[in-house]
Amino acid sequence: METYDAIIIGAGHNGLVCAAYLLKEGYSVLLLEKRSIPGGGATTEEAMPEAAPGFQFNLCAIDHEFIHLGPVVEELELTKYGLEYLYCDPVTFCPHPDGKYFLAHSSIDKTCAEIARYSERDAAKYREFIDFWQRLTQGITPIFNAPPKSVVDIVGNYGWQNVENLFSTLGGVNKTLDLARTMLTSPKDSLEYWFDSEFLKAPLARLAAEFGAPPSQKTIGIGSMMMSMRHSPGMARPRGGTGALIKALLNLVKDLGGEILCDRSVERVLIGNDGSAEGVRVADGTEYRAKVGVISNIDARRLFLGLVPEATTDRADPALRERLERRIVNNNETILKIDCALAEPPRFERFNHREEFLVGSILIADSVNHVEEAHALPSMGKIPDANPSMYLDIPTVLDPSMAPKGKHTMWIEFFAPYQIAGKEGTGLKGTGWTDQLKNRVADRVIDKLADYAPNIKDAIIARRVESPAELGERLGAYKGNYYHVDMTLDQMLFLRPLPEIANYTTPIDKLYLTGAGTHPGGSISGMPGRNCAHVFLQKQKPLNQVLEKATELFK
Repeated sequence: METYDAIIIGAGHNGLVCAAYLLKEGYSVLLLEKRSIPGGGATTEEAMPEAAPGFQFNLCAIDHEFIHLGPVVEELELTKYGLEYLYCDPVTFCPHPDGKYFLAHSSIDKTCAEIARYSERDAAKYREFIDFWQRLTQGITPIFNAPPKSVVDIVGNYGWQNVENLFSTLGGVNKTLDLARTMLTSPKDSLEYWFDSEFLKAPLARLAAEFGAPPSQKTIGIGSMMMSMRHSPGMARPRGGTGALIKALLNLVKDLGGEILCDRSVERVLIGNDGSAEGVRVADGTEYRAKVGVISNIDARRLFLGLVPEATTDRADPALRERLERRIVNNNETILKIDCALAEPPRFERFNHREEFLVGSILIADSVNHVEEAHALPSMGKIPDANPSMYLDIPTVLDPSMAPKGKHTMWIEFFAPYQIAGKEGTGLKGTGWTDQLKNRVADRVIDKLADYAPNIKDAIIARRVESPAELGERLGAYKGNYYHVDMTLDQMLFLRPLPEIANYTTPIDKLYLTGAGTHPGGSISGMPGRNCAHVFLQKQKPLNQVLEKATELFK
């Protein structure tokens, strides 16, 4: 049995980030990845080598914002390992059925000038709206970059600018209560309060719904921050695709002596006589021992209901298995992913097409209700393809290296149910999804896009469609939820994924959690990996860590 200090289940970006921090402290680390390549939801692959050779596709994550709210890139010196970020400007384009369009630049002034073409009032309110969310984001960012139950670490992250921004959003009693109301309300209600124009509210609602729920969903009011983050810290993509972040992390991990083994699907966490995690066993029967701890980069539900022996979990916490199965909410919404190789990019001729429309993300969101339907129907098991809403990127406009010269790629995200109502027991994994169905839905999505960019059908050289069931299989994500757990307020901070396992530790000694299902949640940030590494290291020398942090606070 090969032995390491730490074994990490899953080599997604958070697992790699966690490994890098542990390796920097001198621990030996093994990462075990079930796929033939590491990266999880952050890979870039030549997905159609025969039909579209030389075209590189981001198979899940593409636009990076949250990683720039934390210190991961700087602390791990990832630029030395090949990572280069390209910033989008403009950041968002959304054509509206009446001929108007929303075009957001990285500059707030330029964005307000675009809005003012249609509404002076909404342009002024947009400036206030973005200012509010930017101050609040800066005020709460220190919470993202610390374990959610560690007051010392959270306080230690606050600088004067963070404190000033936080208190500027709080103010007196009434202002503080109003902030609480904003966080508890829905993005739809919040946008109705701020704005009049549908051409503006619809794309903001679509971005807010990236949290994985309809814009009318209460408790995801914070989703309204998504647009403000495109102004600051900005929306960026690694040169060469999201997989370039993984390459940089792999270069770092290997340089520090870490080991990554692919095609190693973990089927069991090994438990010692003392009840603690002592290693793992993979599908071929090989066992690996962990002297200090096992860290799971897969979600807690699959970990405890699939990999940890029932008796072990029940001894540690008799209620945990039932709470994981019945208390954690995944609302059945995931994505149908469409990747296309293009002979030319889409052209929005009805909107006096400009190349800059294609630099950032393109949203097809005709109204707030259009967005609402796109998210509400999947939770009921229905496919919202009668009038598709979508999020798409043409990454090769900003980064031509991802396709043959003069050609382009297109990335489309279409929200869809994991389990189709009335189709239980059919299709892949009993979800109802078949190749015929996924392609029929993709056809409708392309038809809708063609209403705005008529050249798109003739421009497609080849396409790859991945159903929600296939996405879930590839990522190992329960119900296809790439966030692991819905991003509603009742499942965030010290409640994510459950209060008793919210600080990256579990009732089983030496077994830790990281990944999208832990604080602060999904997206490309590296924060769960960094925070988990901190907790892991603190467990080994708790007094030293507390004294060091306290010393920093009083310097």
